[in-house]
Amino acid sequence: MSLNKLSSHLWRTGHSVGSRRLTFNSPVWKLGQLNHVAIAVPDMDASVKFYRDVLRANVSEKVPLPEHGVYTVFVNLGNTKIELLHPYGDKSPIANFLEKNKNGGIHHVCIEVDDVYAAVKDLTSQGIRALGAEPKIGAHNKPVMFLHPKDCGGVLVELEQR
Repeated sequence: MSLNKLSSHLWRTGHSVGSRRLTFNSPVWKLGQLNHVAIAVPDMDASVKFYRDVLRANVSEKVPLPEHGVYTVFVNLGNTKIELLHPYGDKSPIANFLEKNKNGGIHHVCIEVDDVYAAVKDLTSQGIRALGAEPKIGAHNKPVMFLHPKDCGGVLVELEQR
């Protein structure tokens, strides 16, 4: 290995070169586990019946979240959840989604982070667009932020405070 390659490797891994200690910018936040996959549904009652009665899943009550323009129901799968989303009000983002996808479909994935504020600051500094200026309180009463799907491989990503 050449000296330049060795120095580069040591720099990336945060080791010292000679008497100087090289620093590596460690992330100030960490990605956690998948919290849920959200599915926009045109008929909440039919979807709840499917998950509860056909698949025999543990299904929550329907909860209105007017500040997000949705009704939510969570289907507990043990290791993660499915969030069923249905429009609440005229300006619901789910209504727009369902106009384009009449039968519903996967709307977003939610991934936990240990510090949503640090994650948003870091990601936006890398050119990832956040959908909002500040995190909002989400369905689990924790701060959440959505990331633009065009910056995330075509997937709407929700970051949720662990």
